[in-house]
Parts: sequence; C-alpha cells; structure tokens
Amino acid sequence: MNTEQELRQSLSKRIMIIDGAMGTMIQKHKLTEEDYRGKRFAQYEHPLKGNNDLLSLTQPDLIKDIHVQFLESGADIIETNTFNANEFSMADYHMEDLVGEINTAAVKLARQAVDEVMAKDSSKKRYVAGAIGPTNKTGSLSPDVNSPGYRAVSFDDLHRIYREQTLALIEAGVDIILVETVFDTLNCKAALYAINEIREEQGVDVPVMVSGTITDNSGRTLSGQTAEAFWISISHANLLSVGLNCALGAEQMAPFIKEIHQVADVFVSCYPNAGLPNEFGEYDHSPEHMAGILEDWCKDGWINLVGGCCGTTPEHISKIAEVAAKYEPRKRIEVQ
Repeated sequence: MNTEQELRQSLSKRIMIIDGAMGTMIQKHKLTEEDYRGKRFAQYEHPLKGNNDLLSLTQPDLIKDIHVQFLESGADIIETNTFNANEFSMADYHMEDLVGEINTAAVKLARQAVDEVMAKDSSKKRYVAGAIGPTNKTGSLSPDVNSPGYRAVSFDDLHRIYREQTLALIEAGVDIILVETVFDTLNCKAALYAINEIREEQGVDVPVMVSGTITDNSGRTLSGQTAEAFWISISHANLLSVGLNCALGAEQMAPFIKEIHQVADVFVSCYPNAGLPNEFGEYDHSPEHMAGILEDWCKDGWINLVGGCCGTTPEHISKIAEVAAKYEPRKRIEVQ
C-alpha cells in the first residue's frame, strides 16, 4: 500500500490532525538577529531576522523540537518549515541560491521528528507534508493601482520557482505536498502544473493537498473567487484534499468550509487561526474555545482533516485532537 492509499484509508475512518503554527512557535523564542544568522551567516551582509525558513539551517534543534511538540500533541501530519522557501520569497534576504538546501534541511528535520516520536509511540503513522506557500507575488493582480494591467510575475516564472521547490521537497522524501494559504488561484495552478509535471516525469505518486485562504467575510480569495469557485478551478488536479486555512478564525471560516464540504468530491481540510489578531497582533482564542467551535464542524460531518494556523500552539492541537477523535469523518460526496 502506498502513502496515498494509506491516507485515503485513514481519512475514511477518522478525522486526521494537522499541526499548528510554526511561525507562532518560533516567535515565542524571541530570536535575535544573531540567532537567525547562526555561525554560518554571522558575517552575512544583509539582515536575516524574520527569515524563519533559514532556521532549518541555523537553528535546527529548535525547529525539530517544535515538530516534536506538535506530534506529541496529536498531529498526524506535520508541515515542513518551508512556507517561504522559494526563490521569490528568499530574494527578500538575497538568499535565492539556498532554496534547495533549505527545503532539503527542513524535510530532514521533520523526518527526524517523526522518527523520534514513532520510536516512542508507533500506535499510528505520522506523515511529513512539504509546505509550499503562495510566494510574495501574485499572478492575477497588479501591484500598481495606477496600472491595473501590469503583472509583476508571469505564469512561467511561477511554474519555474514552484518546480524548484517541489523537486527539492520530493527528492528529500516528503510524504505529501501541501500547497497552502492560496490567495491567488493562478499561483496555485502554476504550483499544481509544476507538481503534476514532476510526478509524471519521475513516476512518483506523492499525494497533493491544497488549502486556500478566504481573506475576509466577503467569502472570497484575494483574487476574487468564492470558495466554490476556487474548488472548481482546481478540481481537475487529482488532489487528496482541498480546504481552507489562515486569515480567519474558526467562527468566521465556518460558512466557507461548509461551502467546500457541499461541493468537493475529495477530502476536506481546515486549519483556521486562533481567532482574529488583536491590536497587538496576537491571537486570543484559547485551545478550549477554538476546539469547541471546531467540534461543531466535526459533529456536522464537514471535515476530514483539522488543525490550526496562526496563533495555534501544541495546546490548541491537543484539544482539537481530543474533540476530533469523538466523531466520524466527513463522507466524500459523488459529483454527478
């Protein structure tokens, strides 16, 4: 049985748990510029504070420990620390040439964490998902309000950088590819094109998950699609799951997850923020409060995978895992 078959079997039997927020956990350590640099980049000529993906090289023990904490809290799937490990995002730090190395190191750390936890508790299998973020560019929208037809990036450029990251993740041994926090479906299509191209070239069956982002209560992505339209746009791509993450807390996300549940013929995932950010940029929903909201979704049969995004900690994941274990997973619908 290959990984996709294993996952499909598990997702049909129980609600699986995705981990929480890597960025939130990193922020708790209040790292300095020197911490981000480590020994290797001590003399680097550009500022590096904030480059969380680089920490897989400069603070590997910290990153692995965060993975372990989420696994021990009940996560079935942990995401690699690679949200911004692409050429466009790394250009902010003048580190485009490190994309391959950062992705490889991040997968290695996640795999070590899984192996370490499973050595102590082999009651269930845990999986490493290679996280692919949206980049800091958008293929559908102009960054210049005075020139709406201008595009800062082409589809071919997006395909090229997603291909580079995907190759590194697959070669390093991820179990799953997760295209997440999709605010522009054209970016997502470029990623899926690259992923499916590599799967065909290499003959690999790595399962693919996609998670979009509804930016506000309008119920639309940044590029203007409803949740249903987003799903229809990517439904051809041979996905394991589709869902939503980020931007909204669970209360605000509920109607949009329900919308996807009603139309998607694949498994459905969700990992909301711990509420909306307060005036200090912090997230106020306690583990108990957030789990209580998500329990209703589990009870109503909307979801197959659940976890947390910004503001969520191992404590959040532990409470979410507790409530999810009480309920049957969503039953996949058949599209006529």
